Amino acid sequence: MNIIKVSSTSRTAAVAGAIAGTFRDNGRAEVQAIGAGAVNQALKAAVIAGGYLAEEGKMVVLIPSFVEVDVNGEERTAVRMSIELA
Repeated sequence: MNIIKVSSTSRTAAVAGAIAGTFRDNGRAEVQAIGAGAVNQALKAAVIAGGYLAEEGKMVVLIPSFVEVDVNGEERTAVRMSIELA
């Protein structure tokens, strides 16, 4: 399963669709964002995706965590959100 990477300019509807699709295929989804704007877009997309999945009778939970990632040789802290079945 691939991690869905979100930036501050990502369209929330597109990311929400990717989250819902990944969840349908794998039973879970992982979203990663670096920076306040990106985390904002990722969280909004996760809420929208939760609504899509709730319409199908699937209740999900969001489990956030911090992870260290390498970006062009520089270590950065990212927020990773796991979307899993409740």
